Amino acid sequence: MDLTQQPVTRHLRPTGRIGVILREPFRAETWLRLAYLLLALPVGLLCVPLALVGGPAGRIQRALARRLLGVQVDEPERTGPLALVHAVVSTPLNLVAAVFSGFFLFAVAINLGYPLRPDNDTSDSWGGPTMAGAWAVHAAGGVLFLLVAPWVMKGFAALQTRLVRGFLGADRSGLLRTTALPMAVAAVCGLLAVLLALPLIHQA
Repeated sequence: MDLTQQPVTRHLRPTGRIGVILREPFRAETWLRLAYLLLALPVGLLCVPLALVGGPAGRIQRALARRLLGVQVDEPERTGPLALVHAVVSTPLNLVAAVFSGFFLFAVAINLGYPLRPDNDTSDSWGGPTMAGAWAVHAAGGVLFLLVAPWVMKGFAALQTRLVRGFLGADRSGLLRTTALPMAVAAVCGLLAVLLALPLIHQA
């Protein structure tokens, strides 16, 4: 065994973790996950009337999760009213997931594209008064949002997967436990969104 290789291995471990963080925004799975977070809300709302008339609401929602999240769910013999319950119960989580995902995308765009913004007055801006300084500071913020966004989206997708497996799969046990955490997260995120929006409303 060549002991001289051990320090090199220990040195590369942190770099590997950093590499994962840096690559995550550019992986295909990240963009598929984003597509699911944005589509889950309208598809779920569409499935409410579809389920009421006995349509394939459960099959549509399972297919969406399978194609965009890679979630394989055993199809039950009959989805029954749980397809309707899933479409209704998942709506709050789908809403906050779409809002927060959209917010992160917006934050990345407006910060990286700071020179293109109509309100880019650098005299009173972070990094100002020069455009180069202001753009550097805002671009750093945009990169930070870009690196954090995939992990936030992973969290939302994991909760949505939990609801899909619980309500639309063959195993129907533990529905209360399945629902409690996603609903709690949706409530906290909804409250946070309202608190963040209030200053903007007062300024308007």
